[in-house]
Amino acid sequence: MRSSGQLIELTLREYTQRLSSGEPTPGGGSAAALAGGLAAALAMMVARLTIGRKKYAEHEVEMQMVLDQADRLRNQLLALVDADTVAFQDLMAAYGLPKRDQQAIEQRQSAIQEALRHATDIPLATAEASIQVLNLAAQAREHGNKHAAGDAVVAALLAHAAMMGAVHDVKVNLRGLHDAEFSAYAETRVAGLVANANAALERAMAA
Repeated sequence: MRSSGQLIELTLREYTQRLSSGEPTPGGGSAAALAGGLAAALAMMVARLTIGRKKYAEHEVEMQMVLDQADRLRNQLLALVDADTVAFQDLMAAYGLPKRDQQAIEQRQSAIQEALRHATDIPLATAEASIQVLNLAAQAREHGNKHAAGDAVVAALLAHAAMMGAVHDVKVNLRGLHDAEFSAYAETRVAGLVANANAALERAMAA
Protein backbone atom coordinates (compact mmCIF):
# COMPACT_ATOMS: atom_id res chain seq x y z
CA MET A 1 0.00 0.00 0.00
CA ARG A 2 1.30 3.47 -0.89
CA SER A 3 2.59 5.44 2.09
CA SER A 4 0.28 8.18 3.34
CA GLY A 5 3.28 10.23 4.40
CA GLN A 6 2.93 9.46 8.09
CA LEU A 7 6.10 7.50 8.88
CA ILE A 8 7.53 10.32 10.96
CA GLU A 9 4.39 10.29 13.10
CA LEU A 10 5.08 6.71 14.23
CA THR A 11 6.75 5.86 17.52
CA LEU A 12 10.32 4.58 17.33
CA ARG A 13 9.09 1.07 18.04
CA GLU A 14 6.44 1.27 15.30
CA TYR A 15 8.86 2.67 12.75
CA THR A 16 11.48 0.01 13.41
CA GLN A 17 8.79 -2.66 13.20
CA ARG A 18 7.82 -1.32 9.77
CA LEU A 19 11.48 -1.22 8.79
CA SER A 20 12.01 -4.82 9.88
CA SER A 21 9.00 -6.17 7.99
CA GLY A 22 9.11 -8.13 4.75
CA GLU A 23 7.79 -5.11 2.85
CA PRO A 24 10.22 -3.14 0.66
CA THR A 25 9.18 0.16 2.24
CA PRO A 26 10.27 1.86 4.33
CA GLY A 27 13.80 0.89 3.39
CA GLY A 28 17.37 2.07 3.38
CA GLY A 29 16.69 5.48 1.88
CA SER A 30 14.10 6.28 4.52
CA ALA A 31 16.41 5.04 7.27
CA ALA A 32 19.28 7.15 5.89
CA ALA A 33 17.13 10.27 6.02
CA LEU A 34 16.13 9.46 9.60
CA ALA A 35 19.79 8.99 10.56
CA GLY A 36 20.51 12.42 9.11
CA GLY A 37 17.63 13.90 11.09
CA LEU A 38 18.94 12.34 14.30
CA ALA A 39 22.39 13.75 13.58
CA ALA A 40 20.92 17.22 13.12
CA ALA A 41 19.06 16.93 16.42
CA LEU A 42 22.27 15.96 18.23
CA ALA A 43 24.14 18.89 16.70
CA MET A 44 21.35 21.14 17.98
CA MET A 45 21.71 19.69 21.45
CA VAL A 46 25.44 20.43 21.52
CA ALA A 47 24.79 23.97 20.32
CA ARG A 48 22.17 24.53 23.02
CA LEU A 49 24.55 23.22 25.67
CA THR A 50 27.10 25.79 24.48
CA ILE A 51 25.03 28.93 23.95
CA GLY A 52 24.88 31.20 27.00
CA ARG A 53 27.94 29.77 28.74
CA LYS A 54 30.67 32.29 29.48
CA LYS A 55 33.43 29.80 28.73
CA TYR A 56 32.24 29.61 25.11
CA ALA A 57 31.23 33.24 24.63
CA GLU A 58 33.55 33.69 21.65
CA HIS A 59 31.65 30.94 19.80
CA GLU A 60 28.15 32.15 20.72
CA VAL A 61 27.30 33.45 17.23
CA GLU A 62 28.71 30.35 15.55
CA MET A 63 26.76 27.99 17.80
CA GLN A 64 23.56 29.94 17.22
CA MET A 65 24.15 29.48 13.49
CA VAL A 66 24.71 25.75 14.05
CA LEU A 67 21.47 25.57 16.01
CA ASP A 68 19.40 27.40 13.39
CA GLN A 69 20.80 25.56 10.38
CA ALA A 70 20.62 22.15 12.04
CA ASP A 71 16.97 22.76 12.92
CA ARG A 72 16.17 23.57 9.29
CA LEU A 73 18.02 20.48 8.08
CA ARG A 74 16.36 18.29 10.71
CA ASN A 75 12.94 19.21 9.37
CA GLN A 76 14.10 18.73 5.79
CA LEU A 77 15.50 15.27 6.50
CA LEU A 78 12.42 14.16 8.43
CA ALA A 79 10.31 15.09 5.40
CA LEU A 80 12.64 12.95 3.26
CA VAL A 81 11.93 9.92 5.49
CA ASP A 82 8.49 9.76 3.90
CA ALA A 83 9.44 11.22 0.52
CA ASP A 84 11.93 8.43 -0.12
CA THR A 85 9.31 5.78 0.62
CA VAL A 86 6.74 7.40 -1.66
CA ALA A 87 9.29 7.77 -4.47
CA PHE A 88 10.16 4.07 -4.30
CA GLN A 89 6.50 3.07 -4.30
CA ASP A 90 5.88 5.27 -7.35
CA LEU A 91 8.80 3.59 -9.11
CA MET A 92 7.42 0.15 -8.36
CA ALA A 93 4.03 1.28 -9.68
CA ALA A 94 5.69 2.40 -12.92
CA TYR A 95 7.38 -0.98 -13.32
CA GLY A 96 3.99 -2.59 -12.80
CA LEU A 97 2.32 -0.78 -15.73
CA PRO A 98 0.98 -3.03 -18.51
CA LYS A 99 2.93 -3.96 -21.66
CA ARG A 100 -0.02 -5.02 -23.81
CA ASP A 101 1.06 -3.16 -26.96
CA GLN A 102 3.81 -0.88 -28.26
CA GLN A 103 2.11 2.29 -27.09
CA ALA A 104 1.67 0.87 -23.58
CA ILE A 105 5.30 -0.26 -23.57
CA GLU A 106 6.47 3.25 -24.49
CA GLN A 107 4.23 4.86 -21.89
CA ARG A 108 5.51 2.42 -19.28
CA GLN A 109 9.12 3.16 -20.17
CA SER A 110 8.49 6.90 -19.96
CA ALA A 111 6.83 6.50 -16.57
CA ILE A 112 9.75 4.41 -15.32
CA GLN A 113 12.27 7.01 -16.41
CA GLU A 114 10.29 9.81 -14.74
CA ALA A 115 9.94 7.80 -11.54
CA LEU A 116 13.63 6.86 -11.60
CA ARG A 117 14.63 10.49 -11.93
CA HIS A 118 12.48 11.41 -8.93
CA ALA A 119 13.73 8.39 -6.98
CA THR A 120 17.25 9.67 -7.63
CA ASP A 121 16.50 13.27 -6.68
CA ILE A 122 15.27 12.22 -3.23
CA PRO A 123 18.41 10.44 -1.98
CA LEU A 124 20.52 13.12 -3.62
CA ALA A 125 18.67 15.66 -1.47
CA THR A 126 19.24 13.42 1.56
CA ALA A 127 22.96 13.25 0.81
CA GLU A 128 23.26 17.00 0.33
CA ALA A 129 21.39 17.75 3.55
CA SER A 130 23.35 15.15 5.48
CA ILE A 131 26.74 16.54 4.52
CA GLN A 132 25.60 19.94 5.72
CA VAL A 133 24.65 18.33 9.03
CA LEU A 134 28.04 16.61 9.12
CA ASN A 135 29.83 19.93 8.75
CA LEU A 136 27.68 21.43 11.51
CA ALA A 137 28.48 18.47 13.75
CA ALA A 138 32.18 19.02 13.09
CA GLN A 139 31.81 22.67 14.09
CA ALA A 140 29.96 21.65 17.23
CA ARG A 141 32.74 19.18 18.04
CA GLU A 142 35.45 21.78 17.51
CA HIS A 143 33.90 24.79 19.26
CA GLY A 144 30.98 23.46 21.26
CA ASN A 145 30.70 22.44 24.89
CA LYS A 146 33.47 19.93 25.55
CA HIS A 147 31.23 17.98 27.90
CA ALA A 148 29.04 17.19 24.85
CA ALA A 149 31.95 16.29 22.56
CA GLY A 150 30.84 12.66 22.40
CA ASP A 151 27.40 13.72 21.24
CA ALA A 152 28.93 15.80 18.45
CA VAL A 153 30.99 12.81 17.32
CA VAL A 154 27.89 10.59 17.23
CA ALA A 155 26.15 13.31 15.20
CA ALA A 156 29.03 13.34 12.74
CA LEU A 157 29.07 9.54 12.42
CA LEU A 158 25.29 9.40 11.89
CA ALA A 159 25.40 12.17 9.29
CA HIS A 160 28.26 10.45 7.46
CA ALA A 161 26.36 7.15 7.41
CA ALA A 162 23.22 8.90 6.20
CA MET A 163 25.11 10.57 3.37
CA MET A 164 26.91 7.41 2.28
CA GLY A 165 23.69 5.40 2.31
CA ALA A 166 21.92 8.03 0.23
CA VAL A 167 24.83 8.18 -2.22
CA HIS A 168 24.59 4.42 -2.68
CA ASP A 169 20.89 4.74 -3.54
CA VAL A 170 21.67 7.46 -6.06
CA LYS A 171 24.23 5.23 -7.79
CA VAL A 172 21.81 2.29 -7.92
CA ASN A 173 19.08 4.39 -9.53
CA LEU A 174 21.47 5.94 -12.06
CA ARG A 175 22.06 2.49 -13.58
CA GLY A 176 18.56 2.53 -15.02
CA LEU A 177 18.40 6.17 -16.11
CA HIS A 178 18.74 7.07 -19.78
CA ASP A 179 19.34 10.78 -19.12
CA ALA A 180 23.09 10.95 -19.70
CA GLU A 181 23.38 14.64 -18.80
CA PHE A 182 21.64 14.25 -15.45
CA SER A 183 23.55 11.04 -14.72
CA ALA A 184 26.87 12.77 -15.32
CA TYR A 185 25.85 15.66 -13.07
CA ALA A 186 24.70 13.30 -10.30
CA GLU A 187 27.86 11.19 -10.47
CA THR A 188 30.07 14.26 -10.24
CA ARG A 189 27.99 15.63 -7.40
CA VAL A 190 28.12 12.47 -5.30
CA ALA A 191 31.87 12.10 -5.85
CA GLY A 192 32.34 15.58 -4.42
CA LEU A 193 29.99 14.86 -1.53
CA VAL A 194 31.89 11.71 -0.56
CA ALA A 195 35.26 13.48 -0.63
CA ASN A 196 33.96 16.37 1.46
CA ALA A 197 32.16 14.07 3.87
CA ASN A 198 35.25 12.00 4.57
CA ALA A 199 37.26 15.17 5.26
CA ALA A 200 34.55 16.55 7.56
CA LEU A 201 34.34 13.30 9.49
CA GLU A 202 38.09 13.23 9.98
CA ARG A 203 37.87 16.79 11.26
CA ALA A 204 35.18 15.90 13.74
CA MET A 205 37.00 12.82 14.99
CA ALA A 206 40.34 14.61 15.35
CA ALA A 207 39.04 17.76 17.05
